[in-house]
Amino acid sequence: MKAARLPALLLAALPSLALAQSATDPTGASAQGDVAVTIYNNGQSLVQDDRQLTVTQGRNRIEFPDVSARIRPETVNLSGPGLAIVEQNFDYDLLSPDKLMDKAVGQEVTLVRTNPATGAETRERAKVLAANGGIVLQIGNRIEVLRDDGLPVRVVFDRVPPNLRARPTLSVTVEAQRGGPLPARLSYLTPNLGWTADYVALFDAASQAMDMQGWVTLTNNTGTSFTNARTILVAGDPANGGGRISGLQSPSGAIDQAGTESGARERLGDYYLYPLAARTTIANAQQKQVSFLDVKGAPARSTYEYVNGWLGSAAEPMSASSVLKFSTSRQGGLGDQLPAGTIRVYMRDARGDPQFIGENHIDHTPMGSSMALRTGDAFDVKVRPTVEQRSRKGDRRWETRMRYTLTNARPEAVTIDLAQLGLWGDTRVVAQSLEGRRVSADRMEWSVPVPANGSIDLNVTFDSRY
Repeated sequence: MKAARLPALLLAALPSLALAQSATDPTGASAQGDVAVTIYNNGQSLVQDDRQLTVTQGRNRIEFPDVSARIRPETVNLSGPGLAIVEQNFDYDLLSPDKLMDKAVGQEVTLVRTNPATGAETRERAKVLAANGGIVLQIGNRIEVLRDDGLPVRVVFDRVPPNLRARPTLSVTVEAQRGGPLPARLSYLTPNLGWTADYVALFDAASQAMDMQGWVTLTNNTGTSFTNARTILVAGDPANGGGRISGLQSPSGAIDQAGTESGARERLGDYYLYPLAARTTIANAQQKQVSFLDVKGAPARSTYEYVNGWLGSAAEPMSASSVLKFSTSRQGGLGDQLPAGTIRVYMRDARGDPQFIGENHIDHTPMGSSMALRTGDAFDVKVRPTVEQRSRKGDRRWETRMRYTLTNARPEAVTIDLAQLGLWGDTRVVAQSLEGRRVSADRMEWSVPVPANGSIDLNVTFDSRY
């Protein structure tokens, strides 16, 4: 018999297991109490479970079923009036047909065989000798290997081994100062319970405005459901022991200018809290989405952007990026802090139907920020940078004459925000055909209007000293 057939072989055990579970919990409901879950962006979560306990004075062994199967036992804290923890154990060896047979090695079980012609059942006792890749039994004076031949054979177990659990269970030995009922709070950290933010933006080019809907996606892979839980989401990246070197994370590039506005949203240290308005059940192996942002008619505009990474030429014209620009400010913007996530942008076509035009990731964004969301590459808007001349002007001085050719095959005029990076050393602009602005020591920008079905050249001369 192959191990893959083991669940079918053990069907007879299931009714007995159901009876054993119902004896513990006649309703089959969760043993959790009043649950509160705080979920962080890094997939780590704090679970706080308030339960009513009944103890006797002195030492008690208390079992807490329905804790996370991924619980970090070293983070457990049990608090209650007059309680002191002596010892704790986490039983995560969960009940399954394979585990049941493994634990039965050396024990006796009952084999039930059914005659396929008559339907008559015969029963005999057997001792399980091995369950490693197959089931080896001793029946009387003979040794038999159960084969995967499709014949109706069932195994009935006398009991469930005490170290197998139907549900993840934490057992705690406590010292109680007095007996009787008392309230207690079980707190612990668990991985595999996380959340992400997703945004849907519907951009209206005619009115230069957009509607923005924000969604929280909860993902639970802890092996346990959290029923009717008070849920708080924390936007931020708390350290989990591994640490992170500041400045080395990959930026999304969507924030043009970081905001400086404070909002009314609750904070926890340097993190923002997003409590869900109502209690919710976060089922195991489930994704759940909850709305947290709904803004209508926020000002937005579509533009084009091209960034030349260094003072060099391109072999051919390159597509400009399609960019959606908007603000998160209280006045004239979304009016909120935005947790890191993905913004998907839609635009209505000529028939009025919304069509997907691109997406990009944003980092945690403070309120009042100016945003430039790159949604894709433009089909009809191109830029080609060309080095017309580069000459040495001295021992540590070079002059570079650049020509940027911008073309527009659209039936309407467009404006391209062109940026030049790589201004190493002490680089100055000594001539330009259109006035630009120095954004940083390494970056210059020009807003270049390009006529419909036309082209224009931007000429700039750079003087570099190093």
